Amino acid sequence: MQGSTTNWGGLRNIALRVLMLSLLASTSGCSVKHLAVTSVGNAMAESGEVYASEEDIAFAGAAIPFGLKTIEGLLVEVPDHRGLLVSAASGFTQYAYAYVELPAKRFEETDYRLARSERLRAKRMYLRGRAYALTALSDRRSDFEQELLANPQQALALIKARQVPELYWATVSWAAAIAADKEDMEMVADLHLIEPMIERCLQLNEGYDNGAIHEFMISFEAGRGAAQGGSIEAARSHYQRAMSLAEGRKISAMVSLAEAVTVQEQNRVEFEELLIEALAFDVNTAPEFRLANLIAQQRAAILLAQIDDLFIEG
Repeated sequence: MQGSTTNWGGLRNIALRVLMLSLLASTSGCSVKHLAVTSVGNAMAESGEVYASEEDIAFAGAAIPFGLKTIEGLLVEVPDHRGLLVSAASGFTQYAYAYVELPAKRFEETDYRLARSERLRAKRMYLRGRAYALTALSDRRSDFEQELLANPQQALALIKARQVPELYWATVSWAAAIAADKEDMEMVADLHLIEPMIERCLQLNEGYDNGAIHEFMISFEAGRGAAQGGSIEAARSHYQRAMSLAEGRKISAMVSLAEAVTVQEQNRVEFEELLIEALAFDVNTAPEFRLANLIAQQRAAILLAQIDDLFIEG
């Protein structure tokens, strides 16, 4: 959900292309129809900025599913359209987190069954996103997922810098699905793949998406024990790099550090300082990240409300 201010001209162009597609679908041959669908697909894949600057979280949440279903419909016609595949992967992953899993955190203590049901719903969406990312990574190869499972290092060595978006979303969606259902031992068994995948992202483009990879590493490093290679010091280092790459325009790394690191360290003072700073951030100073920052603030508010449950001593 990255981008600049709302692009009404872009929306108009998409609408016109959809109309053109509808006409061509009923009057033209397959090749012309394919070109029309590809044209609409290109427009849809580039329309993320329409959501990124949205100031109303609920309004965006109501609109995003329609966009995702439209993308899926287009992929039926052009199943190898890289832009659409990456948009579907990122879209389902982000929607699952912001509009399914995050809200479920509010009632984990009061209604465990409902919270778990929503986490499992989020897991299904994460896996849906992962499937699209892995399809994009196949890139005319037989089956990237099978290659990855058989020999991760060999499969990842073939990934190019231009493929970082799909590799990043494959990694994030896969890790999120594992975290959403730790009782699924078959999924948990795939955890060893996450490190080489995200490390390959770092090698190819460590600045991708204004520090998104480093932000992921905050939780990833903090969430593993030392025996598994995790490190609080490394998590803090990734936090500093994420903040630097975002140039102070994204606050989600603050919330990640508070949730993943300060709770583990039982540093209540730093936890509060980080979340209060995140909540005080003026989202209008970075319109291209407005929706992402609003969601981060929502996450910060939920964590602050749970502070007495997260820390042993007041």
